[in-house]
Amino acid sequence: MRYQLLFSIFLFICLFVSCREVENPRTDFGRDYQPLEEGLYWIYDVEETIVFGENDSISETYFIRDFIEYSFVNVQEEEVFVLRRERSLDGSNWEQFSGYSLQFRGNALIRNFENKKTVNLVLPVQEGKTWDAMVYSNLPADMFQIAFTGNFTIGEQLFQRSVKVLQEEDDDEITFRDNRYEIFSLGVGMIEHYYEVFTYCSRNDCLGQMIKDSGRKTHLKLSSYGRL
Repeated sequence: MRYQLLFSIFLFICLFVSCREVENPRTDFGRDYQPLEEGLYWIYDVEETIVFGENDSISETYFIRDFIEYSFVNVQEEEVFVLRRERSLDGSNWEQFSGYSLQFRGNALIRNFENKKTVNLVLPVQEGKTWDAMVYSNLPADMFQIAFTGNFTIGEQLFQRSVKVLQEEDDDEITFRDNRYEIFSLGVGMIEHYYEVFTYCSRNDCLGQMIKDSGRKTHLKLSSYGRL
């Protein structure tokens, strides 16, 4: 009789736990690839080149600090995190120069930057997965792809369980170059951002010589992160 009672109690516990899992299914498929919490910050080393015309360009190095300033709940009852983006030439004196927001909608990480919403990561992470990054904007489709998962090294920092999102990789060597990607690391967030979009001179005297006449290359690499 005692064994029947113990078995009944055990069965009840199993059913209770099972019901709890059904009522509260796990919806976090790796959201720690981009931690979102007020007070978190990321500092990046930046190399940038801007081309204004043939033989007219400027290159500089500086630092960017992204800081989650506050959050709010939107009309869709989604928590949106607002980030302040600051710039520094020496890594000590910071000045705000832009901002953006991050949020998860289901399994999609949405970034709203300069009033343009892009889906920069889709969970769970799976190599080869593709999606339309512009699904929440009015812009033409732009297909992103998870190109690689594994370890990445930035300087002396080793980031395990990371994922490279290839946004574009195209260069016709005649009219334009468009290379863009981002790397996210579990428990850290975005550790690298690469943006290289140029147009080439297309006059008859320079066609096919890959002479850049406009565009920008910006490369961010994470140097430190934490909580302020």
